[in-house]
Order: sequence, then C-alpha cells, then structure tokens
Amino acid sequence: MDRARLPSWFAAPRPATLVLQDGRVFRGFSAGAGGVTEGEVVFNTSMFGYQEMLTDPSYHGQILVLTTPHVGNVGVNAEDAESARPWVRGLIVPDLTLVPSNWRAEGGLLEWLDAEGVPVAWGFDTRALVLHVRDHGALPGVLACGTDLAVEELRARAQRARGTDGRNLVREVGRRQAEAWTAGPWVPPGAERRETPPGVPVVVVDCGAKRAILRQLVGAGATVVVVPADTPAADLLALKPAGVVISNGPGDPAAVAAVPATVRQLLGRVPLLGICLGHQLLALALGGRTYKLRFGHHGGNHPVREAASGSVWITSQNHNYAVDADSLPALCRVTLVNLTDASVEGIAVDTLAAEGIQFHPEAGPGPHDALGVFQRFVDRCRHHVAGGNG
Repeated sequence: MDRARLPSWFAAPRPATLVLQDGRVFRGFSAGAGGVTEGEVVFNTSMFGYQEMLTDPSYHGQILVLTTPHVGNVGVNAEDAESARPWVRGLIVPDLTLVPSNWRAEGGLLEWLDAEGVPVAWGFDTRALVLHVRDHGALPGVLACGTDLAVEELRARAQRARGTDGRNLVREVGRRQAEAWTAGPWVPPGAERRETPPGVPVVVVDCGAKRAILRQLVGAGATVVVVPADTPAADLLALKPAGVVISNGPGDPAAVAAVPATVRQLLGRVPLLGICLGHQLLALALGGRTYKLRFGHHGGNHPVREAASGSVWITSQNHNYAVDADSLPALCRVTLVNLTDASVEGIAVDTLAAEGIQFHPEAGPGPHDALGVFQRFVDRCRHHVAGGNG
C-alpha cells in the first residue's frame, strides 16, 4: 500500500486496551474508528473463516479473539456471510491485513466492520490472552479502542459488564416473521449444481440460524421455511412440516423457556433435529439440564467420536454451554462424545425421531466430516411423509 494512502490510525497508531472482569489488562492498537464495547471474551482457534464467525449470531454478546497470525487477507464478500450483519461486540487479532488478496473479495474486512460500528483491535499478544481465558474461564471484559479512558475507569466498567449467563439472547437475533429459504450450498462459478430429489417440507426454528445450515438443508433435498423462535407449536404444525430443525443461537439455553416448551409439543409428531443451541434446547425439552463450559468450544478441529461406529469426526464448534449427560432421561441415548473433555456432542431418542448435534455439521467454516447429518435428517423426514415412524 502507498504510504500516502495509509489511514491515519495506522501511520500514528492509537492505543487499544482490553480489561477483563478479573482485572487483567491487555494492550494493543486500535484500527478504524474505534469505540468502547463490552461483552464476554471468547477465542476461536480456526485458521480461516473469520467472516463466517463474525456474522454467526451465536457470537452475539461476545468479544471475539482470533489466534490465526493474519486476519483480513481474503477480505469479505456477500456469499460468505452467515447473516445480514456482524454480531460480535468487538474483534481482537494479532495482526490485521489492510489489502485483501482473493478473487472473491468484494471489500476489506476493516472497512466493513468500521461501517457496522464494530471496534477492531490489533497487535495484541493473543497467545497470552487465550492462555489467560483458558486458565480462568470465559470472562466479561471491556475493550476500548482509540480512546484515552483510564484503566481504572475500564476496570470499573468491566466489573459491571455481563456475560451470557442467565441471558436469553435468542429474541435479539432471530427473524420476526416466517420466510422461505431457497438458496443451496455455494458452488464455484461454472460448476453444475447437484440435482436433489423433490423437496420435503422442513421448518427451521430461528434461534439465530446460520445461512449455511439453511443451504445444506436445501442441498440435502428440503424445502425450507424459517420461522421465529417464539412460533407456537400449533402454528408450526399448521405448516405441515415433514420435520423441524431447532437452530443454533447465542446465550444461555436455560434462559430460553419458550422453545423447549414448543419442542415438547412437537416430540413424537415430526422428526426433530437440534443444532448447537438447538441441541441444548432439545435436551431441556426432554427433561435434561445444561451447564457452562469453562471457556467453551470455539474452533474447527474438535474430535468427536460416534458411539455406534467408533468413527471419529473432526468438527467445527462454537458454544459455551453443554448438556449434562447424567441428567438425560433413560429413553435418550448419547450418540457422540467430545474426545477432548468427554462432553456430550450428540443425543437421540429413536422412538420420538429426535436428534441433537452439539457441533456445527454445516461446516461454515470448518471440516466437512459431519455434512451427512443433513442428508440423514432429510431422509428421515421423507420416511415420515411416506408413513414410516420417523
């Protein structure tokens, strides 16, 4: 980049300060317009896919720390967005690339986040920050970019900052009205789209649904309608779905009372698939409990073992809460287990045609090991329509 065109904040770096609720201070530099924000500080260890992360509604209420050495290299584009806007409260990276180099780029990462009002900080020792969060757990924090606020003032604000515990954030991210979704998985220009069988009707309960989930359902042969999270069971069934998906989303599952109540009324009537938060809400509907992980699972390299086959999938994950295996009823079996900490990654109730998946099988971003989850679910829905038992 021509030095004459360097932004003023780069030519004369301004400070950025992160203060955690336990009082720990981390420093770096501010990028873009700056500002002060607060939220629960979490980290993601993936080496790619920052746009998908930033637009994932599951990150609502959180400040995201990325550990990959360079962020911004591939810019941003409309096709990779998982929702209509970024949901993170702030972004912290070790180094920021100002000029993207990718044939799909439609703009720069910083310019996009600046326009959306998301503070960005760079030059942080993200290794030290991640180790601190790993040792002390996910903590609320305050990120001040380009301001001269004193550390003591930021510490006082951090003491008042809220994490995600006890918060129903679903109502802040989901759709307000039902709408059809028709787009399938992205394919390179010139490539032929895979033909799918005639679509079976699937309703997605939007707790903060990623577009990749909707795309993969269409690709597996579903005709998709997305409805608000507070849609009553009677209204859902009036759409005559062959199956219902409860989507991912942000916040504490124990604070989302309406969706488990709806799910209880759907159990045994249509096949169900819960993904991430939806998996946790399904467990609550079955009478189980959830608990908060120390620092959550955020990344694209989490090994999960399937109980039935013993096979191991490498999965993409983004969640702070998990299902308590000991709280599940006898009719519910654990189908998948995390090999890192033995937490529950999948549940199923065969007699009710209900399945929950804790990780993100849509691979947006991440490995494709679990894409078959969608085809299996759509096939189960097709079997249900044909008069089977789910």
